[in-house]
Amino acid sequence: MRIANHNQRATLILGESGAEVGVDIFDASGGRFGPDLDLVYGGWNEFISWAVAFDTSAADGSPVDRALLGAPSPRPRQVFAVGLNYDDHAAESGFESPTHLPPVFTKYISSFSGPDTTVTIPEGGAVDWEVELVVVIGREATGIDADDAWRYVAGLTAGQDISERITQTRGPAPQFGLGKSYPGFSPQGPWLVTPDQFADPDDLELGCAVDGEEMQKGRTRDLIFPVPRLIAELSRNVTLHPGDVIFTGTPAGVGAGREPKRFLAPGERLDSWITGIGELHQTFISAPQ
Repeated sequence: MRIANHNQRATLILGESGAEVGVDIFDASGGRFGPDLDLVYGGWNEFISWAVAFDTSAADGSPVDRALLGAPSPRPRQVFAVGLNYDDHAAESGFESPTHLPPVFTKYISSFSGPDTTVTIPEGGAVDWEVELVVVIGREATGIDADDAWRYVAGLTAGQDISERITQTRGPAPQFGLGKSYPGFSPQGPWLVTPDQFADPDDLELGCAVDGEEMQKGRTRDLIFPVPRLIAELSRNVTLHPGDVIFTGTPAGVGAGREPKRFLAPGERLDSWITGIGELHQTFISAPQ
């Protein structure tokens, strides 16, 4: 199933691509679940049981307005972002591939947005793209095994870890969280897709283009730490809570890894996609003078 944050309401998405309709989960469930998605994640087991039995043929839906879509988990307790989780991206960044746990940092939720947005380039900034598969946790997880990890996943969505490289790398110590958390730097969506909807949730194509020129294209089967192992490793250090968000890493093709380096400019459009999930569209503008 597909679940969206539509007009700040938990919404079940029905219909084919380009003709989706949304069913308000709070109304359809008689007030059992929602209206906020945070509340749905908090009772994920019960919600899934209800949703599987829900008669969609009799559902009263309305057309989805993409301008009203927000991040599928808008207020997570924790946000994890993972670096160097593809061999080719580690190489283009000048690092060896991680053998234990990849670098883990955070993106602050004030940077969260929906799939179709306008993003301001900070004055003097070097703004880069990083398309990523994003995981939303559905059940509390502590010390779990990788073989069991998919049971703790509510669903998957598409994300961009937009990064301002000057702030990110400026010394004396890097500022990853700040450099990756300007307003609008964490677009996600268009909706959450539950793992059962994929033939293989561990092998999805993802990519992005700037003004129609392909910059990144990869497959999640090439993750050094695939989703199950990543969740298991994180759960050995922290407790994962329902609604928590994990950006799983980006493949090669970022602007900072090119020669010469290539960064986003005002007026450019960034289009990102993950097969089986959907697309993101960001347009960039200059900071006000």
